[in-house]
Amino acid sequence: MAERPEDLNLPNAVITRIIKEALPDGVNISKEARSAISRAASVFVLYATSCANNFAMKGKRKTLNASDVLSAMEEMEFQRFVGPLKESLE
Repeated sequence: MAERPEDLNLPNAVITRIIKEALPDGVNISKEARSAISRAASVFVLYATSCANNFAMKGKRKTLNASDVLSAMEEMEFQRFVGPLKESLE
C-alpha cells in the first residue's frame, strides 16, 4: 500500500498526454489545473477499484476481473462508458 498520499497520484506524463489528446490544438492548461485533474483521476481510479473489489468479494474472489469493473462502472452511474469499455476489452 502507498506510504504517502502523493504515491497514489497517477504519473504526470500520463495525465499530460491524456489532457493533450482531449483538448483541441492550441489550448493550454495551467500547472494547477493539470494537478487538479491528476488528483481527480487518482481518486476516480481508487473509487472504481474499491467498487470493483466489492463485487469480487461478493463473488468470494480475491482477483478483480473485467466484469467487476464493468459492474462497478454501472454502480457508480457511469453506464454510458460500459459499452465502449466492453468494446475495447474485446
